[in-house]
Amino acid sequence: MSIVDPRTGEPLATETPQGGAPDQGQEPSEAEVIIDVDRNNIQQLLQFSMQVPILLFCWSTGNEQSRNLMPVLEKLAREYQGTFILGKLDIDDNQDIAAQLGVASVPDVKLVSQGGLVDNFQGALPEAQIREWLARYFPAPENLPASPEEQAAQALEAGDTATARVLYEELVQQNPQHYPYQVELASTLVTEGQPEDARAILDNLPPEERDAPPARGVRARIEFGEEAPSVEEVAALGDRDDSEAHYLRAMRQVADGDYEAGLDSLLDLVKRDRAYGDDLARTTLLRVFDAIGADHPLTVAYRRKLFALLY
Repeated sequence: MSIVDPRTGEPLATETPQGGAPDQGQEPSEAEVIIDVDRNNIQQLLQFSMQVPILLFCWSTGNEQSRNLMPVLEKLAREYQGTFILGKLDIDDNQDIAAQLGVASVPDVKLVSQGGLVDNFQGALPEAQIREWLARYFPAPENLPASPEEQAAQALEAGDTATARVLYEELVQQNPQHYPYQVELASTLVTEGQPEDARAILDNLPPEERDAPPARGVRARIEFGEEAPSVEEVAALGDRDDSEAHYLRAMRQVADGDYEAGLDSLLDLVKRDRAYGDDLARTTLLRVFDAIGADHPLTVAYRRKLFALLY
């Protein structure tokens, strides 16, 4: 749809442009991929959107989310190398234009093409979500570096928890309202052997996030870690194959986040000695189900196995 002045219903009009947007008919240089927008060049920028889409970033210097989002958008604009132009509009200095654009809160990112509004999002979305949003309209650049989320996951897979922790700390700092990053940081701290720091993060989450399956799963790892024997104690069990040894190994597996192996061990213990610990293996299975969430594939699969075993 066209961008119009909501007060008049007429197409947005500003003062005569005095430069600042790329010349029509020319490929933007690297320096022109990111430009500041004001009343002197907004109309020219809209006209240029007939050739190259514009990502119009409406922001405010006093808004923390705006400050967090700006370097992410600038990074993406450079990566896309002119596929779109990033126009930065400071609404504090351009309140009349912000009103004409219908900006109610910042940050507000609008995709403008062919002189009209295609889509927009509000708030400081994480980089991964912005990339998904951009992918609806533009092919991803070639030879992209791994995202911070991907780097953190790769570091954890390689056992480099220190690097993963630093990456998640940066993501949390940049996206303080994106609570999944805080949960991932807490999970990494548990892996690093810092359960109290992890618990403090979880305790400070909003109630709806604190009680959601991802956070409950991390909290369960902390609790299971407190109940489980140490790695050295498990090693000291040697070849013991009694019910207690079986249960202790399962607890260590769950505490380490190896849920499938732990569930297998607990299910086997239910089968071989359900009376152990007053049905402890079965009740622990239920605790793990609650921790990882009712919809988790492992919960669905092992609930079915437990039901078949018992009934």
